[in-house]
Amino acid sequence: MKRGLWFVAGAGTAVYVMVRGRRAAEALTVDGLKDRIGALEVGARMFRDEVAQGRADKESELRERLGLVPHGTPELTGGRHKAIATDSTTEKQEGNN
Repeated sequence: MKRGLWFVAGAGTAVYVMVRGRRAAEALTVDGLKDRIGALEVGARMFRDEVAQGRADKESELRERLGLVPHGTPELTGGRHKAIATDSTTEKQEGNN
């Protein structure tokens, strides 16, 4: 029984090493290196696009939270700014009456 177990363990290890060796040899060929470089380029492009999208989303969120329009000028028509402008206008009108 012991010999059979060691035979199976050795055969399994040999198959594993052969598969890994074949993959390593394939990776070091010209085509394998081209594939790896191409995959690296695709990964870098995807990462760059994700970062750009995240940056644009956060910028839009920040502009919305601060009440800025896309060109960077504060809006006086929405949110808190409108309430302040309305209160000061009302005070001026009451003072004139």
